[in-house]
Amino acid sequence: MNIHWSLRSAAGGNLIMIMSYQRSGSLRYLSYRPILPARVLASFPTHENIYTFPNILTFSRLLSAPAIGYLILHDYSAAALLLFAYAGATDLVDGWIARKWGLQTVIGTVVDPMADKALMTSVTVCLALKGALPGPLALLIIGRDIILGLSAVYYRYISLPQPKTLARYWDFSLPSAEVRPTGISKINTALQLGLMGWTLSTLAVSGDVGWWGPEGALGLMWYLVGATTVWSGASYIYTKDAVRILATRKAK
Repeated sequence: MNIHWSLRSAAGGNLIMIMSYQRSGSLRYLSYRPILPARVLASFPTHENIYTFPNILTFSRLLSAPAIGYLILHDYSAAALLLFAYAGATDLVDGWIARKWGLQTVIGTVVDPMADKALMTSVTVCLALKGALPGPLALLIIGRDIILGLSAVYYRYISLPQPKTLARYWDFSLPSAEVRPTGISKINTALQLGLMGWTLSTLAVSGDVGWWGPEGALGLMWYLVGATTVWSGASYIYTKDAVRILATRKAK
């Protein structure tokens, strides 16, 4: 008994290989014959290992965002500060570990800024609701992050190889686009972390921002963070290769 079937690519229906099943008495054979060269087969999208230590740190920072917000709203300022310090530490070391030991992943370049945005959004909203952060600055930070988030959704969709399904869209092990933070964006992230940490420290010690308000040193930090937030958002527009689509070669 002989059975033959073929395997075709999802994009374009190109024939990739022919597989055969043969049965002769008590013996069975399963064989395949590639149709495309190995270099062409290698060009099709592959999955990457996303379960690396740097990615675990990044995902833990992402998950800590709502917890920190809850602690702020319920006046557990000291606990919020400690968890925020942990999140800030992971932001500093996850990328360094990935580069040091060759653990970089495409999903890491996407989730890392996503975790930063989630952390900043949660802390910013909750501090503004508690009256420790000016409303206009909070709206500026959140507005920029919403625009960048919608842009990430768009680039993920247009860069995803066919077939474009929900399962493949949310499969983070299937890379399609890479985000490269700009220089000013890194500075802005550091300043935002510093501002939130400074504000949380003041709340944990005294219970209010006191003289650190608009007339004090913290007021100057508000203007600095606001200016770099606008600048960093614009940098993704005029900076070349800030977002790079991972092109895949098509079989001919």
